[in-house]
Amino acid sequence: LGMFSELKFPVPWGHVAAKAWGPSDGHPVLCLHGWLDNANTFDKLIPLLPRDCYYVAMDFSGHGLSSHRPAGSPYHFLDYVSDVRRVAAALQWRRFTLMGHSMAFLFLSYCFISPQFCFLYPEMVDKLILLENLGFLLAPEDTEAWLKSKRMVIDRLLSLETKPQIPIARSPEAALQRLLEANRHLTAEGGAILLQRGATETPSG
Repeated sequence: LGMFSELKFPVPWGHVAAKAWGPSDGHPVLCLHGWLDNANTFDKLIPLLPRDCYYVAMDFSGHGLSSHRPAGSPYHFLDYVSDVRRVAAALQWRRFTLMGHSMAFLFLSYCFISPQFCFLYPEMVDKLILLENLGFLLAPEDTEAWLKSKRMVIDRLLSLETKPQIPIARSPEAALQRLLEANRHLTAEGGAILLQRGATETPSG
């Protein structure tokens, strides 16, 4: 387990980098580093762990060898959870063990990425290993609404990313009709004004 391989997973702003140890057909374990760390956090630990697992330690966006998000983009905790979902999808892992470290204390918040992911996608995680003993805490009355809204955001985002982005050409009349259907408070005159700047003319429409 001292030997590792480098991995790259494409994302819309570049790639997420990762290191992998062990047999690729072994039990999958995704390792998540802490604040201002990177995948090398696990270099000394992985060789001490069971050898029948496939350990993948990812660099979160903006860390290690992963691409930074575009300049001016914030790094929210939920964005890191989305990165975990992207990597799991790229690996085609439906169920795996999650091992997480830190990523909370500097903000005095209990928003560990690993517990958040488990809370949002419990069907994907068979075991959670925390290298600290603090979990993800929510007030009971907030739990259901938080779970529903945050999972919907991530799932819709990743669904859009996997669809081919082919622009749809419409006639000016059809484009106006589509705009009015999506914005029922608009008048036809207001929609036509917006389309002057909100649509691009091509030979096909």
